[in-house]
Amino acid sequence: MSDADRDPAAAAREHLLETRTATLEAVLDAADTVATGDPTGSDDPTGAAAAGTPDATASSGAAGWLRLDDGRLATPDRDALVPVFRAVLDDRGILGGLPELLAEAVEAAGYDLPATPVPAPPYVAVTSTGPVLRATVEDGRLVVRIDCFEVVRGVDGAGEPGVVYARTATEPPAALSVSFTSSN
Repeated sequence: MSDADRDPAAAAREHLLETRTATLEAVLDAADTVATGDPTGSDDPTGAAAAGTPDATASSGAAGWLRLDDGRLATPDRDALVPVFRAVLDDRGILGGLPELLAEAVEAAGYDLPATPVPAPPYVAVTSTGPVLRATVEDGRLVVRIDCFEVVRGVDGAGEPGVVYARTATEPPAALSVSFTSSN
C-alpha cells in the first residue's frame, strides 16, 4: 500500500483498540465514577441495589445529576463536570498515561511526533465529552477522542438552555474515534 492509500486514522484506531483497551476502559470507568458519585463506578451510588431496595434505579447519580428518560445520568453543569472528571483521571494515574497513548496512535498512523507530548494542552485536553488527544504531524493533525459524555439539548428540568452532558459510550469501540486532517 502506498502512502497515498493508507488511512492514518483507521490505523491508529485499530492499534489503540488492539493494544490499549485497558486504558480506554479505565477512562470509561472514571466517567462512571463522575456520573454516579460512586468510586466503584456502579450506577447505584446509594447501594440500594446491593441491599435489594426496589427503587435502586431511582438514584439520580452524583450530586446535581439527573436521570434522563432513557435512563442515562446527566448533568447541566459543564463547569462541574470537567474539573471533576479531570481530577478523577489524574487521581487514578490515567491522565498521565494519555500522552503515551497519543504517541502510540501517531506511530501507528505512520508519523513521528516533533516533541514529547504532556498531559496538558495542546496534546491532552479533558473536555465536557471526554479526553481529546491532539498531535500535529508533518502533513496534518491526528485527533483521538474518548467520548464518555454527549451533549443533549432540549432537556426539560435542565434549566436554561435545556442542555445536559449525558453519560454515553460504555465500551471502547463505541467511545473511541480517531480523525486525521491533512494540511496538504
